[in-house]
Amino acid sequence: MNEEQFKGKWKQIKGDFKQKYGKVTDDEYKEAEGNLDKLAGKIQEKYGKTKEEIKEEINNW
Repeated sequence: MNEEQFKGKWKQIKGDFKQKYGKVTDDEYKEAEGNLDKLAGKIQEKYGKTKEEIKEEINNW
């Protein structure tokens, strides 16, 4: 596991927390942000890409 993959796993954990926090507080934006962080983390973990590369790919979808 390289550094980018580790960072991706950590992003998934943070994204999951934000998502759950958003549900508890009825903060839809925080929940959506958590979903996006989780997606970016999964991509980063699988492909070992940097945060900037992932954001660019997500924005181009």
